[in-house]
Amino acid sequence: MLTQNNADTSAVSVSIRDKSIDSLLESEWLLTNSRGGFASGTILGCNTRRYHGLLVGTHTPPANRIAALSNCLETVNRKSGSFSISNFEFDHALHPNGYERLLEFRKDAGVHFEYDLDCARLTKSIYLLPDSDILAISYSFTNVTEIFEFTIRPFAAMRDFHSLQHSHAALTSVWDDEQLSIATDDESMGRLSLYCREMRFEQSPEWWHRFFYRVERRRGQDCFEDLWSPGVYRKRIKGRRQFVFWAGLFDANHPQETLSKMDLSTAIDAISLHEKQLLKAAEPTDNVSRKLILAVDQCVIERTINEQIAPSILAGYPWFLDWGRDTFIALEGTCLCTGRHDEAWGVLKTFADAVSEGMVPNRFDDYGNKPHYNSIDASQWFVHAAFRYLEATDDRKNFCNTLLPAIKWIMDSYRKGTRFGIHADADGLITGGDIDTQLTWMDAKHEGIAFTPRYGKAVEINALWYSNLCCLAEYYKSKDSDDSTWHDLAEQVRHSFQQLFWNESKGYLNDCILPTGKADSSLRPNQIFAVSLPFTPLNIKQAQKVVDVVQKHLLTPYGLRTLADDDPRYKRQCTGSMGQRDAAYHQGTVWAWLIGPFIEAYLKTHGFDPTAKRQCRGFLAPLIKHLDESACIGNISEIFDGDDPHTPRGTYAQAWSVAETLRAWQLCQKE
Repeated sequence: MLTQNNADTSAVSVSIRDKSIDSLLESEWLLTNSRGGFASGTILGCNTRRYHGLLVGTHTPPANRIAALSNCLETVNRKSGSFSISNFEFDHALHPNGYERLLEFRKDAGVHFEYDLDCARLTKSIYLLPDSDILAISYSFTNVTEIFEFTIRPFAAMRDFHSLQHSHAALTSVWDDEQLSIATDDESMGRLSLYCREMRFEQSPEWWHRFFYRVERRRGQDCFEDLWSPGVYRKRIKGRRQFVFWAGLFDANHPQETLSKMDLSTAIDAISLHEKQLLKAAEPTDNVSRKLILAVDQCVIERTINEQIAPSILAGYPWFLDWGRDTFIALEGTCLCTGRHDEAWGVLKTFADAVSEGMVPNRFDDYGNKPHYNSIDASQWFVHAAFRYLEATDDRKNFCNTLLPAIKWIMDSYRKGTRFGIHADADGLITGGDIDTQLTWMDAKHEGIAFTPRYGKAVEINALWYSNLCCLAEYYKSKDSDDSTWHDLAEQVRHSFQQLFWNESKGYLNDCILPTGKADSSLRPNQIFAVSLPFTPLNIKQAQKVVDVVQKHLLTPYGLRTLADDDPRYKRQCTGSMGQRDAAYHQGTVWAWLIGPFIEAYLKTHGFDPTAKRQCRGFLAPLIKHLDESACIGNISEIFDGDDPHTPRGTYAQAWSVAETLRAWQLCQKE
């Protein structure tokens, strides 16, 4: 049962005794830093993914992430016998069974595990420093009734975090009488350093084989890993005692003495100060907002471009980096709704500086900083986010000097033509791509098959195009400019949009118009943007019909389905191999982020009246419960199965899922 911690209204605690082992292995936790590094695992302490680990860091934030410290074997040695409080899984068998000693899990600024050792009470707390790849594990023993020995055997992976480690790898350790350094023959991995002032280290290197990761098998991936341990740390416990086990991932530029100078109270103060500053800037008026603000913070990171550090927004943990589309959909909820205007400006400037041929990057490479431009909508979402930034901050200087030139370059390029055949057709509508491309957000592709290619004129692309044209026209109107170019084009687009996309016989918008002129009338959620965006090409009756049909056929407790469930292509679950999951990704799977535009569209068509706001808070309630109780505690998942019970899938902490939930929640609170 989940309960609130009275000391911190954003903290969540989980009582272990009334939970099944399988449910505990499905409940996860996440701590992050500003570098894109993280610590993650299950609330049972057992790793079930290749991405779980006590320390995952990077030398080139946020790319090239390295799984450094995987886990630890923690053992109590008494006169009457020994037992471990740790949990690992090997070929479907949990060993050892430390969960039998676990009483409670809590998450706030760190994560905390409470154990009953019979001879003592143990609180194990894990903290990740906010601005460096340094981890602290605090062990606090109370109610000690006899003398016993406590040991820690660390397990190192030292590998690319997408891969798995095996015992043929060359891992070595060096002990300098104070600090242990672990490295591989690949110098780019740097070194994992371990330090504990109060524990004695004994070298006894060994490989442990075939750790099993159940989530990887479920996803059709390799699921066995070997991990290396350099030896054992030992401490005799005589009475009440607290000590800290430190771990850090470093490159050659960091001095060896770093960990020996660390102090736990200083580290906790740094984390607490960061959270206080976040909440002061955001000024949340309720506990739900507070939780969501802390959740979106985990995705605000720093990226190194041309040796300069700039803010960015990570699309999701554990495996995504920053994607242009995700970044600018999430920017309003992540930065503008939370008062983080400096970060919003930094993100916009980073991408404005990277505009090429009138396009912002769809993503930066996982193993470097090379930009990729394979998206038709990321650039239009950038324009939308830039105008939202101007509205929220009135920062006209930066907008005019940096953002407006990028906006005009994008809009002119979309009008005249850019990559992938993207251009404005004779009717003013944007078209682009072909049957082999996946340029919209429905971009799943496997072995050359684009499952939802949506080439030609996609409904949300042209809804964005129209709204952005109107924003530009309004901007120049406010400047008393007599240039009517953007206004005239917007009027043409509004008329063409009505002609091509409105399907009178079905009472909703076509999803896509193929280059042949044939309409794809699949009932999908993309049409909701024609209502939710600042400017709509629809009349009031059409807008209401769109909201009604989306509510009736696509709305679920956790977001919108990507395809109506009566469509023969509908996929009930997003499970199986990568190919099977990609085939279901946008063919019925529920996406949480779509709750944001739906809520906004619903409120707009209901005049933002109090009854509508109460109804929308009801729509959001299951996602708020999910934030507290399922998948990754304190986060919102990327996707959910289309069919009940809508099992969460995909990344367990998705930026736009949390950001759009926060934005929608705030829309429901406004007077």
